[in-house]
Amino acid sequence: MPHWIVPLAAHGAHSFAVELARYLAAAGGMTAILWAGARWTAARRIQKRAPAKGDRAREFGHSMLSVGIFALWSIVTLAMNQAGIIHMGFALPAWWQAALEFVAIVVVHDAYFYWMHRGLHTRAMFRRAHLTHHKSRTPTPWAAYSFAPIEGVLEGMFLPLFLLFVPMHAVVVLAFLLHQIGRNVLGHSGHELMPPGFTRFPLTAWLTTATHHDLHHSGGGHNFGLYFTWWDRWMGTEHPRYHAHFEAAAVPWFGRGKTKRLQA
Repeated sequence: MPHWIVPLAAHGAHSFAVELARYLAAAGGMTAILWAGARWTAARRIQKRAPAKGDRAREFGHSMLSVGIFALWSIVTLAMNQAGIIHMGFALPAWWQAALEFVAIVVVHDAYFYWMHRGLHTRAMFRRAHLTHHKSRTPTPWAAYSFAPIEGVLEGMFLPLFLLFVPMHAVVVLAFLLHQIGRNVLGHSGHELMPPGFTRFPLTAWLTTATHHDLHHSGGGHNFGLYFTWWDRWMGTEHPRYHAHFEAAAVPWFGRGKTKRLQA
């Protein structure tokens, strides 16, 4: 047996465990929040339609495949770093440097995701690469990684591709990965947790909401952005009734009231 088989297998198992823990903590945590705070979140459900029977099991199963793909990309990324192809430093950066790196990778990832997502919706790619994700018409937090293999590969390749051009500190990469999965499960939560006016307030209007991505799942032809709304605005792909749908689902954080859900 080649000497590298055992350490490679051990590293693969470790990478899978880390990716799995990240997914379970985020999706499970959001599910627990929605369950424990059901009296607060019930009025904030975006769709009248409930997830179909078996949706969560299907989403979890496909997500396990994605976790495996992301673990392979993790191995590739670390191997590239050890070979000097990319540079990911393990020293702690100054706070301002960490902030600049974090903003840069989040902004670039949002652009990458938008255009990749648009590509997945082309006739040539949709059925073979993106239909798996869109089987969740009423998404749950477990849909965060529910991808076909091709989409999983495209999602996972962003980090090593970015690091080819921009050196980063490992702690910033970790923060980015935690931010990514956190925003992902929030977008698939099926509940609008932001208060009314959020999409019109200048300091928050450029951030996506759960309603923003939920409209993409229920309709499919709009709202391709991940973290920010600006690409959808610039390219004319924002849902024309996004703000109305948001206001119909949003409830004041400290208020009480029922929502009037709109048809997508």
